Amino acid sequence: MFRRLISLLCAILMAGSPALAESTSVLIEEQVRQRWGDELPVEATIHVRFSAGSVKEAELISAFWIDPDSGSFLANAVTDTGVTHRLQGLALAKLSLPVPTRRLMPGEIIGEADFRITELPVARVGAFTLTDPASLEGKQVRRMLAQGRPVMRQSVMEPLVIGRGDKVNILYDDGRLVVTAPGRALSDAHRGQDVRIVNLVSNNSLTAVARADGLVEVIR
Repeated sequence: MFRRLISLLCAILMAGSPALAESTSVLIEEQVRQRWGDELPVEATIHVRFSAGSVKEAELISAFWIDPDSGSFLANAVTDTGVTHRLQGLALAKLSLPVPTRRLMPGEIIGEADFRITELPVARVGAFTLTDPASLEGKQVRRMLAQGRPVMRQSVMEPLVIGRGDKVNILYDDGRLVVTAPGRALSDAHRGQDVRIVNLVSNNSLTAVARADGLVEVIR
């Protein structure tokens, strides 16, 4: 008898409890992410803007359509009262990325003040667009960069740190022994690039890796 009373009481409480509603903006964002799937970068944000006549909360989206090019969408939102509302608006997936604050010419070294972070629609961000500020700061401009425009990976490069004929410090470090010697570069080299050098002590030529201004490392 006691168990039957408890069961009846639980049923009454469940029947009278409010349904779990969610913000329609969140529900639309979920639909957009499902449509994009793996094509949408994890760090992308979804900006949802409704036309007049939308509802703030709903239980579910029963139908959804979106134009991937413009971001215009239509959706049927079902409220906790069972009423279906037609929603219309714009949903844009955007990415934060660095863009130049001024025109940068070939040969210039990009500093922190030379770019700012902005948001652009994912549709405008190509596969070779740099989205990480760390991949832009300290790089050397290879092709002219326009102010406010996304930067392509092939438009920048590691800076030139060794010039042909420069005196260099040769470093050899195998974890147990560190040896340095004076040398001279036989060619130009960007940071991380192989360069031919002459050891001025032994007069032997060898290949090293350009690490910084006047510094090369021999790796065996």
